[in-house]
Amino acid sequence: MNDLTYVHPLTQVGKRILDITIAMIGLVLTLPLFPLIALVIKLDSPGPVFFKQLRIGYQRENYISLFMMVKFRTMRADAEKKSGPVWAQKNDPRITRIGNFLRKTRLDELPQLWNVLVGEMSVVGPRPERPGICNKLENNIPFYTERTYDVVPGVTGLAQVYLGYDETIEDVRRKVGYDHAYALALSNPWEWLKMDLWIMIKTVLVMVTGRGQ
Repeated sequence: MNDLTYVHPLTQVGKRILDITIAMIGLVLTLPLFPLIALVIKLDSPGPVFFKQLRIGYQRENYISLFMMVKFRTMRADAEKKSGPVWAQKNDPRITRIGNFLRKTRLDELPQLWNVLVGEMSVVGPRPERPGICNKLENNIPFYTERTYDVVPGVTGLAQVYLGYDETIEDVRRKVGYDHAYALALSNPWEWLKMDLWIMIKTVLVMVTGRGQ
């Protein structure tokens, strides 16, 4: 890697304009749901409404940014008190009843539209990982870190719509190729636009059919 970017200038501008547009429209349309979601979360289990977690953001060879990703809380407030940072599993007992619904419909990720609006995330991109888990993955998966070089992490992405969320290192290993394929599409504005729109449509279908996890 060097200081030269492979992302086309038109892609950079177009992607940011699309991110701001979708984030603003999304927040305006879904803000009425926030009080309702907050209420059912509080009624379902004790703890805060929002869950904030440190994630790795945009990075280059000699630069890395960190940000606090915001979601609606879907687990018990003490979910990682004993285990430390670990991935959620299928039928994870730490997930609350309302949290299970929010995950399946991806409604838990609505607050991330704010992360998109301020430029910490993109609507589409590789999933941002936690620093603690990222160190482990770097040692076990070739080219894992490089998958996010010069690419802003996303709320949804090519790997997510094909393979879902991570539960094991093998899940992440399978996703790396998808993340690199997405990054390559950013070098061509037309290919990027087609891919982003397709991923967004697939994501909406996952939300509507409740196939998230």
